[in-house]
Amino acid sequence: MKAALPKKTGKTPNWDRRCSAARWMKFNVVGGIGIGVQWAVLLSLTSGFHLSYLSATALAVEAAVVHNFLWHERFTWADRVHVTWRQSMLRLLRFNFTTGAVSILGNVALMKLLVDAAHLNYLMANAITIPACSVVNFVVSDRVVFGERDQ
Repeated sequence: MKAALPKKTGKTPNWDRRCSAARWMKFNVVGGIGIGVQWAVLLSLTSGFHLSYLSATALAVEAAVVHNFLWHERFTWADRVHVTWRQSMLRLLRFNFTTGAVSILGNVALMKLLVDAAHLNYLMANAITIPACSVVNFVVSDRVVFGERDQ
């Protein structure tokens, strides 16, 4: 005798996997655009303003973090949030203190290692550091920042 399959609801494993896969794709679309923001700021700060690559990296990552937060709130996790000024500011703080911290600390540490120790160009090193932090940032965003639907 075959066991009955569960209906496709929000509580079934297949639905959860499809939802997570779609959210992961949205996360990466936003992140891809964020990479453009990060590189534009990094290049502007190092070439135009002659800032050191480490200072420029921290500022460029923060610019991408804010960009990504705005899009994640309205696109990636739009089904979980009710956008109000107060709730958005609280989420932005959580986002900055979690994924922002992972991104800034991870990027600066890896940049230092790849540029100073491995002698890579700072733009090439930056291209390596971004995906290194991506999976951690997705999980933290999904569980901590946008974890529960707003009331």
